[in-house]
Amino acid sequence: MSGPNASERPAGEATSASAKPGPALAGGQAGVPANAPVSAPSDASFHRPATAATSNPPTATEAVIELADVRKVYRQILAPAARPGGFARLFGRKPRANAPSLPQSPDPNTPPPLEAPGGGGVEVLTGIDLTIRAGEFVALQGTSGSGKSTLLHLLGLLDTPTSGTYRLLGRDVSGLSDEEASALRGSALGFVFQSFYLVPYATALENVMLPGLYTDRPEAELRQRARALLAQVGLADRMDFKPANLSGGQQQRVAMARALLNAPRVILADEPTGQLDSATSAEIMRLFASVNAGGTTIVLVTHDEQVAARAQRIIRIVDGRIVDDAAAGPTPAPGRDKTKP
Repeated sequence: MSGPNASERPAGEATSASAKPGPALAGGQAGVPANAPVSAPSDASFHRPATAATSNPPTATEAVIELADVRKVYRQILAPAARPGGFARLFGRKPRANAPSLPQSPDPNTPPPLEAPGGGGVEVLTGIDLTIRAGEFVALQGTSGSGKSTLLHLLGLLDTPTSGTYRLLGRDVSGLSDEEASALRGSALGFVFQSFYLVPYATALENVMLPGLYTDRPEAELRQRARALLAQVGLADRMDFKPANLSGGQQQRVAMARALLNAPRVILADEPTGQLDSATSAEIMRLFASVNAGGTTIVLVTHDEQVAARAQRIIRIVDGRIVDDAAAGPTPAPGRDKTKP
């Protein structure tokens, strides 16, 4: 993508019809001019804070993700974003009372895809064996329909394998209850999506605080960390803006700050540059590199060879199978994507 994308222009009135007043979380001043200057992202690494959950940092060789002979079979195929309850389950099951309500799936009454017993249905993933170690920056690359997003959702505990074993941080998660999976997801994983998934009627600061509202951390502590993260991604003077008044690149930076709030061990990103122009995509990838330099493991899904080349390791997926797993080479010239026909 070489030209500017419409998502890079502030949406203004485009989505204001669906907006409604959010809870008084930010406590900031309103009326910031829309043309106020935006500070540049910080070049400092996003080092994970030392908390009770992270006081023992992972060693360089520790496996954080281990999959053995994982298969996924569906009778009915739904795009991951359309699977009911997925977005609401990102952070936990029981938010505190002042957490903003989350957007619903396009059709919350759509039944979930039914897994096929035995050999029936469509096998989306086949024989996946994969180990990702602490501190790695891994790209899952493949064309549309290759199974890469389904694999990412399995890694994020938003779906479960039909067969095989998945160990996250050394723990077999195959038999976790929904409550247990939600708790582990909220503490160990951060998520960044192509479509941002920001709450439209909440400010940037409120959106970043959202994962923390599913924990017992004091609200003052959450606010302080959210402000610091927004400053690090270059949005110190956009904290009180709602998504409709932010460009696509700014919205994705808010989403990255939100993913980092709970100091996750792993960040899972699904096509995070898919709606951005090439210059903004490069900026977002620099932020990912900075986050990774701070010690956070990153697994990023993309179809774009140039984006994948910015990772340390590229895993290529074709028809639900891993066909290549190697260190990333030099960034290819613009316009050359070998995954596309």
